Amino acid sequence: MTRLVQLLTATLALTASATAAWPADWLPVREVSLTISPGSPLDFSGFLANDPIGPANRLTIGANGRLARADTPDKPAPMMCASLAWSPASGGFPNHADADIYARQLAMHGYNMARFHFLDGSLMYGQKKDFDFNPEILDRIQYLMAALKKNGIYWMVEGLTSWRGGYGNFDDRWSPSEGLKLEVNFEDKPFEHWKKLVTAIFTKVNPYTGVAPIRDDALSVFILANENSMEFETVVHDKPGRAYPDSLEKPFNEWLRKKYGSTQALRAVWPDLKANERLENASVRMPAERYVPNPRLRDLQAFYVEAEKANIARMTKVVRDLGYRGIISDYNNWPTIQTGLTRKDLQAVTMNTYQDGVMSYEPGASIKGESSLADAANYMRAAAASRWLGKPFMISEWDHLFWNKYRYEGGLVMPAYAALQGWDALCRHAHGPIALAYGEPYPHKRAMLPYAIALDPVARAGETLGALLFRRGDVATSPTRIPFMVRGEEDLSNNMQAYEPSVLTVLSLVSGIGLKQSDGLREPLAINQPRDQADAVETLGELKKAGLLPANNRTDFDKGIAESDTGQLLLDRDKRRLTLSTPHTEAAAFTALDAPIDLGATRLERADGAALFSASAIDDAASLADSKRMLLIFATDARNTGMRFRDKDEKVIGDFGHLPALIRKGTVSVDFPKRTGRWRLSPVSLEGTVQAPLRSGNGPLRFDLTNDTPSGPTTYFLLETD
Repeated sequence: MTRLVQLLTATLALTASATAAWPADWLPVREVSLTISPGSPLDFSGFLANDPIGPANRLTIGANGRLARADTPDKPAPMMCASLAWSPASGGFPNHADADIYARQLAMHGYNMARFHFLDGSLMYGQKKDFDFNPEILDRIQYLMAALKKNGIYWMVEGLTSWRGGYGNFDDRWSPSEGLKLEVNFEDKPFEHWKKLVTAIFTKVNPYTGVAPIRDDALSVFILANENSMEFETVVHDKPGRAYPDSLEKPFNEWLRKKYGSTQALRAVWPDLKANERLENASVRMPAERYVPNPRLRDLQAFYVEAEKANIARMTKVVRDLGYRGIISDYNNWPTIQTGLTRKDLQAVTMNTYQDGVMSYEPGASIKGESSLADAANYMRAAAASRWLGKPFMISEWDHLFWNKYRYEGGLVMPAYAALQGWDALCRHAHGPIALAYGEPYPHKRAMLPYAIALDPVARAGETLGALLFRRGDVATSPTRIPFMVRGEEDLSNNMQAYEPSVLTVLSLVSGIGLKQSDGLREPLAINQPRDQADAVETLGELKKAGLLPANNRTDFDKGIAESDTGQLLLDRDKRRLTLSTPHTEAAAFTALDAPIDLGATRLERADGAALFSASAIDDAASLADSKRMLLIFATDARNTGMRFRDKDEKVIGDFGHLPALIRKGTVSVDFPKRTGRWRLSPVSLEGTVQAPLRSGNGPLRFDLTNDTPSGPTTYFLLETD
């Protein structure tokens, strides 16, 4: 109660200090509490129930390589994942009382998995000695794990996140530093440090569960190290005049010596080998730079593949020997051809992907500010092409970042296509996906910020929709898998940054795709090697001839049109529009409505700006068309009070501003053309309170929906019919 009073006081102070002159068409959020009440329209725990976790329902790999519970191995178990990436600047791990509330709130929001991110950074923050974990933080982590488990929320963890690992006497634990995360791939001392870190964090018995996390049924996914791909780590630390660190030179020379045997043999392959570079005395140098394709870079990729695979094997042995029996993954970023080869032998693939990027919270930080639909959801497609078919596939991080004005798209793009692809977990990256209240007195909670979705009404609306589309399964999974055939190291090119071609990954907008090992023969209905001889349009034609794609499918890649083989998703790249029509949810993300959009049970007549709209049945009706209780989402844009930019396009930050959050005023005209009778439309506050009806009628179900309501702006509405 004391903490709640403090939060309320802090929020009221922020609100009182804010300017009273709001920008035109931007409406200040009035909520303080963000804690949803049981039974509210935002409480999904009734139809997305989480059972307490035990041996019978631990997560395993079930039929067709999908994530499943042990007691129902033939039924896929999609995980709506909550990112817990707290630092001192964002409030850190909660005390016991708040942990109980937070875990229950996550379950009510529809989450059934939580990713613990930067555990090492939190445990070692302010500590002077190696592996001297802060006992209070350790206790809070242990208690939160127990609270999550009690609420049926599984855990995803990382063996190493911070570049400082378990080393003491550092104050830059969330900032990239050279050494550990690269060298753990090929040097014994960093590997032993990783092993000691994993052992220290995960083998100590949790007093609140009675078992060590490493042996707990709730621990379901173990990422050996976060984003430790070797090439990526060198890019993070790239310096003028030095693309690659000296630490790579010795192991690379050793690998070249084993492969080529002599300098003479190497020179036959590397025309740029200098006279003073010799394998015999290990003097072959690393590439001078990474962006001009050449044979030296091709061999460096092959070295990475072998080093990373060997690292996976020895790290896996460590966690298995410690008693872990869950799912293991690693190298969860960069969907390049090289890293795809590394991930081939993993038990499961995890991947991070982003639309837009922000590298700083300081003035001058910038974004591209581009629509994800303008490039046909390329960030999703690149991730889709990193999947290995027959294995669980999980997005461990994704986001369409604040303050990109098109981020309303993310709440439809990622969960809808994740469901179409049949992915297994979806984790939108954040300090935490929810907050219990606005106005917490921490630096990163005083305003909406990138990588901090809890305070952003637009991102939160997207996560709400995502729980329905992805976890509830409102979007059908494609019945087809188009394999992208992989031969092995012969698929590597001289281009260090080579990805699967975008002209081919557009197939993920139509059907399921993923990598598959080739047996040397060309496979029908597949993307074979070499890729420059493959054609997405020809593949669509072959699918139609085989009866795997309806003859009337509207896909036309030349025109930027892609329709899913289920008929539920339709993307129009040039209009920057994505529509969804399913039995339980219909939705549209659009920049403008130049003509009405007919979704089936719903029809959008007009709108005054870009937005995300959705209508979902939240009762036990067989379909949206029959539902008597529907949740509507209408999300436009949001920003902070006093937010300033350095440019007219609003891509460069001058000042992030402060709370309260402002929601851009918007209106959309909605029609349910096949429905008539008594109905009422009520705004729902951001914490789930149903307000007095805005509209009601007895007759055609048709109305103008505005987020400017008497109780304050919102993104949620309850539509009820008699």
